[in-house]
Amino acid sequence: MRIIYFFLVFIFATFISQAQAFDLGETLKDVVKESTTGKTTSTSNATGSEGSKKAFNWKSPSPQEEIQIGREITGNLLGASPLVKDAALQKYVNQVGRWVANQSERADLPWHFGVIESEDINAFAAPGGYVIITKGLYRKLENEAQLAGVLSHEIAHVVRSHHLKILQKSQLLDLGAGLLGKQIGKDNQVIQKVIGSGAEICARSLDKNAEFEADRMGVALTTRAGYEPYGLPEVLQTIGQTDKDESSVALLFKTHPHPDDRLLKLDEAIGNRLDNVKGGKTLNNRFYKLKN
Repeated sequence: MRIIYFFLVFIFATFISQAQAFDLGETLKDVVKESTTGKTTSTSNATGSEGSKKAFNWKSPSPQEEIQIGREITGNLLGASPLVKDAALQKYVNQVGRWVANQSERADLPWHFGVIESEDINAFAAPGGYVIITKGLYRKLENEAQLAGVLSHEIAHVVRSHHLKILQKSQLLDLGAGLLGKQIGKDNQVIQKVIGSGAEICARSLDKNAEFEADRMGVALTTRAGYEPYGLPEVLQTIGQTDKDESSVALLFKTHPHPDDRLLKLDEAIGNRLDNVKGGKTLNNRFYKLKN
């Protein structure tokens, strides 16, 4: 078992030194511009070559369509709360996030991670592999294993299509006999009408079971990635000690089960299964410290 973990740590160290982080800000620049100007640009992922028209498959989106939905949602979110202007921070979070995401069954998605300018304590996921955490939550973290735990929870939401299922069940989608059955060219405009505010979709309350599932899967992913497995539970414990009346946790407590309930469910699910896991890393020394 120890040999396996040393091998994982070696591969992880090599990955961190060589990986090039996705530039989320550059990727979503056009979307943010659209959200503030009202103009749209065409994207080939969902519509194919310029001039062609293809119905958007809301019932069972293709991976490309799912990515486009997530791109629009995240663009709206960044329009309200921009990325922290710290390239080293964004690169680091992307490297950790991509490493953890590679342990999931959807490693093929073009995963994007970012830290936004918000003192709220929260994190968001959007379909297609987009994960955002707030600066306020990042400040609460003490090591890389805890960061991996937070990101893994959001990765699990994407892998299990939790937010996508909300979109598919929403009233606007149910109205789709006329709108969604049409052959559409300006697909970005249609998506904007259907998903509304990206922040609202990202922050909307999921079923409690979805949150509990994401917690269980998050612990499994961080352990599989070679981290100390209790990073996420430690973060939940820290958040649980925050006064529920503090504004920084108002949205989180409104849209998620209380951290104490999540810890209880995790304990019931995990039991003593992780007692024999040895060699997991916290990587305190490598954890990126915020400049301000």
